[in-house]
Amino acid sequence: MSNPSNPQNPETGSFYRLGPEQVLQAVESLGFACSGRQLALNSYENRVYQIGLEDASPLVAKFYRPARWSDAAILEEHDFTLELQELDIPAVPPMCIHGTTLHHFHDYRFALYPFMPGRTPDLENAAHIEQLGRFFGRLHAAGSIRRFTHRPALDVHSFGDESYEYLLDEGLLPRDLQDSYRHLGEDLLDAVEDIMDAVDARMIRLQGDAHPGNILWQEGPQRSLGGPHILDFDDARNGPAVQDLWMFLSGEPAQMEATLDTLLTGYTAFCDFDAAELRLIEPLRTLRIMHHAAWLAKRRHDPVFLDAFPWFNTQRYWEEHLLTLKEQMAAMHEAPLHWQAGH
Repeated sequence: MSNPSNPQNPETGSFYRLGPEQVLQAVESLGFACSGRQLALNSYENRVYQIGLEDASPLVAKFYRPARWSDAAILEEHDFTLELQELDIPAVPPMCIHGTTLHHFHDYRFALYPFMPGRTPDLENAAHIEQLGRFFGRLHAAGSIRRFTHRPALDVHSFGDESYEYLLDEGLLPRDLQDSYRHLGEDLLDAVEDIMDAVDARMIRLQGDAHPGNILWQEGPQRSLGGPHILDFDDARNGPAVQDLWMFLSGEPAQMEATLDTLLTGYTAFCDFDAAELRLIEPLRTLRIMHHAAWLAKRRHDPVFLDAFPWFNTQRYWEEHLLTLKEQMAAMHEAPLHWQAGH
């Protein structure tokens, strides 16, 4: 199977060689005067930089990894964030320059964003949780108007089957674990598919990767509550609403249910929520775990990944991965979280 992240791939090789000079040249090609200040931001899938400008606030330049999204898919993501902005929903869309939000410089595709300071939300703060719920309720009300046409759905095939098959085809698992992974993965995916078919959730446009690290919390005036902004819609796709909610839940079941009640109090002020989707939390977690392992495998030739994930593809990593998947099989057979207002 061809790996688009292999350094022998001409497009990918160029992406790996993207350096400070090319970054500044790309930004300046759009008419900006760069000061020379440049800071690489925490992003593994793409290359993202804070760029200083002469006599202006800094901006953020995002260079897209080749062979992942088509131009049409990227523009559809951009259009969604612009649509949210028009509705006063605090997403952070790219800047429209020369009539477009997606730009090309030599082999690179990139977008520019305003730089926004802030911090991650406080998930111990009930007011923050309820505000997050209100935010996603508004986002999903807009997202349910229509579906993406150039971006895939979050489903068993794209997140589960493809990930499972890729790892087996690449032969990355140690020989003594391959049969266990093959049988366990097949059983897991059958269980996930059965639950997802039974729930039959409505598919809407999602942020797709909603976790605290993708939320920028800005304080309000005089240190009032303020609110969230989402910075990254790179994983936006069609999927069930609960996908954008479950990663804000942590701890023991009682704590998760308390957080869920607060989150959905804010959410349902703007958008209905089907309590049946709570059955999808563990299946979605399972798909995320399997997809993440394949994602690391597909990026294993990227120098950034080699530095950031040195423990990947070790015997211990794969043993722990299988243990986690076994725990997920048990979790999917437990009763789902209870939402008091939903029953």
